[in-house]
Amino acid sequence: NTAIESLKAMKDAGANAVKLQTYTPDTITIDCDNEYFQIKHGTIWDGKSLYDLYKEAYTPWEWHPILKKVADEIGLIFFSTPFDRTAVDFLETINVPAYKVASLEITDIPLIEYIASKGKPVLISTGVATLSDIAEAIEACKRAGNEQVIILKCTTEYPTPLEDVNIRTIPNMMETFNKIVGLSDHTLEISVPVAAVALGACMVEKHFILSKDLGGPDSAFSLDPQEFASMVKSIREVEKALGKARVIRVM
Repeated sequence: NTAIESLKAMKDAGANAVKLQTYTPDTITIDCDNEYFQIKHGTIWDGKSLYDLYKEAYTPWEWHPILKKVADEIGLIFFSTPFDRTAVDFLETINVPAYKVASLEITDIPLIEYIASKGKPVLISTGVATLSDIAEAIEACKRAGNEQVIILKCTTEYPTPLEDVNIRTIPNMMETFNKIVGLSDHTLEISVPVAAVALGACMVEKHFILSKDLGGPDSAFSLDPQEFASMVKSIREVEKALGKARVIRVM
């Protein structure tokens, strides 16, 4: 019920789409709590094992078709990030219109090729990628006959300090890869997404929560409905203000 209410609140706040993540703890890691499977990289999840985090954070697969139906009814594009082939196959059964590749999967070339082979737009997040990683991921989509690729500028820190965002990379990525570029953002406020649009970002991904009082793994860097609506309003204003480049000649 909370998930359904969240979809409706997203739509009311001005979102065009909702993206889930599709995995289970057992499809993404193993149930092990030795040091190699402990989170200890300065995140808000430090001290947890990967298995425990994914067990808390995953969306039950049986919810997906229900949420997809609700999203379709209210005019919200519904898609997801799969983490293995079984997730892709499952998402195909509910006919999602697009896929996202998570930052940490950008070097999983077989998975990217499999996703791209479905012939749908592929959003590739680049939070831990080198230039060659991004190029190889795009080439993997091309080999699968799919050039419908959007690159997402991302910084894999949760939350992301402002000094680590570097959104001036967006125009450079557009020029380097000849692809449209968006932003996957984990900062705490809305300034970065708004500025990214001014720099050419074609889309913005931002975590959403009905109320931060609900808690949960991502609550610290999620926007509530009022914050999200404020972000959308600011982005739409920036889009209008950007307009078209014009030269005014004074005679």
